[in-house]
Amino acid sequence: MKWNKLLKTTAAVLAMAVIFTGCASSGNTSVNTDANTSGNGAENETTAATTEAVKEKVELTVLAAASLTDVCNEIKTLYEAENPHVTLTFSYGGSGALQTQIEEGAPADVFISAATKQMTALDEKGLMNQESIVKLLENKVVLIVPADSKKEITSFEDVATDKVSMIGLGEPGSVPVGQYSEEIFTTLGTLDAVKAKANYGSDVRTVLSWVEEGAVDCGVVYATDAYTSDKVKIVSEAPAGSCKQVIYPAGIVKASANAEAAAEFIDYLKSEETMKLFESYGFSKAE
Repeated sequence: MKWNKLLKTTAAVLAMAVIFTGCASSGNTSVNTDANTSGNGAENETTAATTEAVKEKVELTVLAAASLTDVCNEIKTLYEAENPHVTLTFSYGGSGALQTQIEEGAPADVFISAATKQMTALDEKGLMNQESIVKLLENKVVLIVPADSKKEITSFEDVATDKVSMIGLGEPGSVPVGQYSEEIFTTLGTLDAVKAKANYGSDVRTVLSWVEEGAVDCGVVYATDAYTSDKVKIVSEAPAGSCKQVIYPAGIVKASANAEAAAEFIDYLKSEETMKLFESYGFSKAE
């Protein structure tokens, strides 16, 4: 009897030991599984973050009117700092010359013209992404003279008088400011007299440099160009109604291989902060 009782007691103790061992093993497995799951989650999050941080390098070629040179050089620095995967390459010139480059297949992603004429011509030829075209900026046409000029030139009307021997104008065939100039002098009825004393430049910055150097008595440029130089002074804005609004449209070239990045850049140009920068250079938001 005592022996049987001892056997039963021993069996019970062994059973209890097996149960406790099983529970401990089960608990350890649960902890290890949780730890492994947690570790895999953290690893996945790290991988996702790394993938998000690494973006494909993009180089955008922007053809922009010469009058945008100063502000766009600053925009390049700011944009590349905020978007290190993007490199902006600007090419400046007369809008007509830039239009020709696009027509001839020169690499370009974004076009910013100093007039709607060139953008419209490209769009009608199917060379622009029509839905991307926006009216970006407005400018003013002004008459300038050298800062130290002693001539009494105070208005566009004065250009046709003996007060002016030579005037600097943009080439009307390819430079928008030249086209606006012809409109103004046509409205004033003095175009023929002005043409007789005109020297034509390939872009607005060329005209500005002539006035700075005193190579001409006066010149017609955009207000924004005049604001960049302390060697010239504005004597008159174009008379009200004498020419069309000076609108700068921007759009994506249809042949662009970087349309998505180009669209993001145009959105940046339209942003409130960038528009403030444009305004600091004398531009205003196109309405």
